Amino acid sequence: MNFDFEIILSSAVVICGLIVLFDIFFLSPKRKYASANKAITIKTPVMMEYAREIFPVLLIVFLLRSFLYEPFRIPSGSLKPTLLVGDFILANKFNYGIRLPVFHQKIVTIGEPKHGDIVVFREPTIQARRLIKRVIGLPGDHISYINKILYINGQKIPQAFEKFSMDHDDNLAPWQVEQKQEVFFNIKHSIFHIINREQENFYDIIVPEHKYFMMGDNRDDSADSRTWGFLPEENIIGKANRVLISWDTLQHPLRWDRIGMKIN
Repeated sequence: MNFDFEIILSSAVVICGLIVLFDIFFLSPKRKYASANKAITIKTPVMMEYAREIFPVLLIVFLLRSFLYEPFRIPSGSLKPTLLVGDFILANKFNYGIRLPVFHQKIVTIGEPKHGDIVVFREPTIQARRLIKRVIGLPGDHISYINKILYINGQKIPQAFEKFSMDHDDNLAPWQVEQKQEVFFNIKHSIFHIINREQENFYDIIVPEHKYFMMGDNRDDSADSRTWGFLPEENIIGKANRVLISWDTLQHPLRWDRIGMKIN
């Protein structure tokens, strides 16, 4: 089951805020009046005490997460070798403008996604689920994918062999991959191709207005725009910025070399 943490957090802030306001304007004056007139001491209800303590923390988290940065854990290997399962990253939410929480309506335009950006977004088919992919096509772009090579507006995206490597699924079933360096609009990054895995070609896909075409760097093992279609602009959460911390969820050691790594 996918829980929408944004809605849960927003609801908690509203509920705690209402409880605090009710206490400030209705219950607190009665307590002060009773104390001033030496009447029976009225204790602050436990619920009110908890709400007063929790509300500032919830509000700070809500504001930071809604308008500045949102943490995100990499759940799958679709962006290998760039991002690994177990990476915890920060998504910069104001790079692409300021949006209203929950409603996701953009109220301030600051910038737009660019070719090669790695973006966290709400999956079009399951809104509560967050995904992360690379921006391949902008609105109006003509995209072709032929023999595992990208063409953007007729321009071939160059690839160069780096090495043979190994990848595996969640059950540790291994397979061999070919690692290549792709130069995507001046962004150098590595991609995986599964050896002997055929990939369906597609030609001259045109990205509609206000939508984006997304792909993972693990090209033969990524559910992306080739599976669920174009990404609506309003589903974008933020641009992946840096790896906060990383550990191998299977073997558990910290990946010290990835801590603080800039994401390209």
